[in-house]
Amino acid sequence: MTIIFLVMALFIVLFFNSSITTWFQNNDSGLDSLYVEAEKKVILQNEIAKFWKPADINLITDTTLKQEVEYGKDLIAHTAKYLGPNGSVKQITNGMNCNNCHLDAGTKPWGNNYGSVYSMYPKMRARSGQVENLYKRVNDCMERSLNGLPLQENNREMKAMIAYIEYIGSTVPKGKEANASGIYDLEYLDRAADPVKGKALYDAKCASCHQVNGEGILAADKKEYTYPPLWGQNSYNSGAGLFRISRFAGYIKYNMPLGATYENPQLSDEESWDIAAYVENQPRPFKDLSQDWPDISKKPVDHPFGPFSDRFTEIQHKFGPFKPIKEAKKKNEKK
Repeated sequence: MTIIFLVMALFIVLFFNSSITTWFQNNDSGLDSLYVEAEKKVILQNEIAKFWKPADINLITDTTLKQEVEYGKDLIAHTAKYLGPNGSVKQITNGMNCNNCHLDAGTKPWGNNYGSVYSMYPKMRARSGQVENLYKRVNDCMERSLNGLPLQENNREMKAMIAYIEYIGSTVPKGKEANASGIYDLEYLDRAADPVKGKALYDAKCASCHQVNGEGILAADKKEYTYPPLWGQNSYNSGAGLFRISRFAGYIKYNMPLGATYENPQLSDEESWDIAAYVENQPRPFKDLSQDWPDISKKPVDHPFGPFSDRFTEIQHKFGPFKPIKEAKKKNEKK
């Protein structure tokens, strides 16, 4: 009996010791995971805390300036109501709003915002080969993204938009880049972006707002879009910045589908690239770009139109893979 009791006791000790050890190991693993997630959250929160924030319009004490800045904001948010096909001031654009590309009236982090515009302009731009001021920059958007006509420098609407962009960016020192300004630069894929994969993703994640045919949804007043067209005659033309798929992919990564943010993205990097490839492979208005990039060696690796200073094709310049083009570009710059 004594021997049987000792054997049973030994069995119980070994069993519970193993179970307890396993429990502690699993518990330690769970705690490690919690610590890692908590650390990631703290890092993310600290990063977001440093993001650019626009100057508060409500703090403007000069009544005249405040009215001009507020008008400028409304022009950015509802451009088509003033300058679209049924605009109350002029009829010179395609019906899209500046807000369709510059989210939250140009204030959203990584939403193609205006954080660094006032601080960095005037500046040399390789696309035109000239030093450009803010008037030129705004008119670039008028003629490319809004597929329309330029405004005169002394035009009231031009002045108001400039006043708004300058004011909200006045918190950034001249010559400095604001944190989370413009569009996020996604890592290049090791493959070409795939428009076939992109179509399936677009239909599943984008078409409910932008429609299967990419034409978007007009607001009830028929003056502006609730959801803008992504291709077709009323969309941005082939000269717009967003026509480059790196810009479009970086733009949608932290902004689309509706509700996505930097802290809560809804698309993977690959999905963003493939959706961009599909959208940019659709028909849209053409713009004569013969005067762009006077120094063709300065063209971005994903500029989709030749001539180029390298041996890569237009197809590869449009869809990638871009890493070989980037590496060749670096080699040429060292020579």
